[in-house]
Amino acid sequence: MKYIHQFFIIMLISFIGELLSYLLPLPVPASVYGLVILLMCLFTGIVRLKDIEDVADWLILIMPVLFVPAAVSLMNVGQQLFNDLLIICIVLVISTIVVMVTTGKVAQYMIERKERKEHE
Repeated sequence: MKYIHQFFIIMLISFIGELLSYLLPLPVPASVYGLVILLMCLFTGIVRLKDIEDVADWLILIMPVLFVPAAVSLMNVGQQLFNDLLIICIVLVISTIVVMVTTGKVAQYMIERKERKEHE
């Protein structure tokens, strides 16, 4: 019964995210709304981590299996992807570099900030 309760909480928050995506005219996916709502609920204490932890761990554990249908559907459009392979590779390289630089700068800033606090 505990797992059903935890799963219900996660599904309820996901459903609210779906409703927001349907009702608001913003180009934000429902899953992002759901994640933001769950984060706010966890920070405010509306939902405690122990209320969803077991099912969340299980969902993370099976996450690779959830990507199989998406990978199979990519096989159906393989020729179309192959036609745009150069553009896809360029975008992947540029976005990877941007993410790496941004992550490095943020990590460097946080380390320097922590060191300043320790010296004070």
